[in-house]
Amino acid sequence: MSGSRLTVVHTLALAGVEARPVRVECAVSGGLPGLRLVGLPDTAVREAGERVRAALQRSGFRWPPLRIVVNLAPADLPKVGTGFDLPLALGILAASDQLDARGLADLRVHGEVGLDGTLRGVPGVLAVAIGAQRLGSDRLLIPEEGSGVTASVAGITAMPARDLAEAAALVEGRAAPRPVPPPACPTGPSACSGEEAGVDLLDVRGQPLARRAVEVAAAGGHHLLLVGPPGCGKSMLARRLVTVLPDLDHAAQLEVATVHGIAGGPCDVPSPRPPVRAPQAGFTAAALVGGGTGLGRPGELSLAHHGVLVLDELLETPRAVLDALRQPLEEGRVVIDRARVRVTLPARVQLVATTNPCPCGMLGHPRRACTCRPDQLARYRSRLSGPLLDRVDVHVAMRPVPRDRLIGPPDGEPSATVAQRVRAAQDLARARQDGVLNRDAAWSTVHASSSVRARRLLADGLEALGASARSHDRCLRVARTIADLAGAATVDEDHVAEALGLRLVGLPS
Repeated sequence: MSGSRLTVVHTLALAGVEARPVRVECAVSGGLPGLRLVGLPDTAVREAGERVRAALQRSGFRWPPLRIVVNLAPADLPKVGTGFDLPLALGILAASDQLDARGLADLRVHGEVGLDGTLRGVPGVLAVAIGAQRLGSDRLLIPEEGSGVTASVAGITAMPARDLAEAAALVEGRAAPRPVPPPACPTGPSACSGEEAGVDLLDVRGQPLARRAVEVAAAGGHHLLLVGPPGCGKSMLARRLVTVLPDLDHAAQLEVATVHGIAGGPCDVPSPRPPVRAPQAGFTAAALVGGGTGLGRPGELSLAHHGVLVLDELLETPRAVLDALRQPLEEGRVVIDRARVRVTLPARVQLVATTNPCPCGMLGHPRRACTCRPDQLARYRSRLSGPLLDRVDVHVAMRPVPRDRLIGPPDGEPSATVAQRVRAAQDLARARQDGVLNRDAAWSTVHASSSVRARRLLADGLEALGASARSHDRCLRVARTIADLAGAATVDEDHVAEALGLRLVGLPS
């Protein structure tokens, strides 16, 4: 080959859940043989050369004994992961006249290459497919492994390939694309969402006020705090809130599956059920909001997007970790700043938290005395800052369940019955408020649908307790949800009175 040859392969780089276009520019020329990668590649991308060299040789191609320079443009965007292997391999083949480059012009390519030439799926295939669609590309060459999720993206023709030789044949048109295999999740849809099979609100004995609070929180998307001694059913109720939530629409399913796919979870197949995340005790702020090396992995907040984040024993968590919740709960997103890029991850979650009233858990118990000293109690409660508590819409104090309730028949309603009322209330709210729940509705809309007497009662009640303006906003939204559950067009005094009862139940003193 005389002179030099330049080819371009189009791929995508993931920055959070957004797939950004990247041009893999391969130049082959005379000079000292070797491969030079530029354009902010991370370690996995820099190691791609060795993988691609072995794969080409084992797939019947030759590694050109020339100088190869590869630029990943734009050069100021960090490139992370092994998804650049396949575009690099095809670019080198085209630049060394082993592949007809004309088939690469309108094609997006993404995937990892093994040493034997086989193609392996990489995290974030769904995000790549959505990004390709957004950029106007209608053909996507990816490994067969994991390609089934692309069937959920309209307007994209996925071309799955098992190995490098088949990928080259697809580019040149020597092989017809095979059908995309159906998406498969070996753990089943409920496991993909994190929802436990077989749980039901009917399992909870007693606690009528707490069950009502769960219904109100679910109908309006409100954050919920359950306070009570050990064994009163706080965790049972928290994990059953998702059972009364309606299924997600298609757009929300894609958003959830995209986040889970980027995180490299066990299943990124779109599921109709809202996700549930319940991190174990001792989680860090980074585990909660995301981060890490490269462009950052989604944390628990993003993995619970459009679903429920259950934080058990909230006050056992350090205050610095809990305060990381404040902005995401307010804005519905997590922003991770890096030196060269800012990544925004979705985090529209419903927080359901539980806590004991004190370190020993017995404060306010009707039969057992609290053994905590005042300084211990003060330190314990100081972990929950006022601004964070202000963002929690519904507070419920729970008491131990009487023995006759435990041994008697179920005394509540099943999740299916409550779910019907929740869905009806959500449908009313979305029809009134441009498709959003009361938690996220415009203040003017919520205010306009309440009576003057209801607003006066709310103002008087909150002023007597010295509550903040944010408490006023949150409480009126809860009242709006209670009205929706009752099928009422206007928020009246009864709705506000119940909302005040659910809002102003704090930690026992």
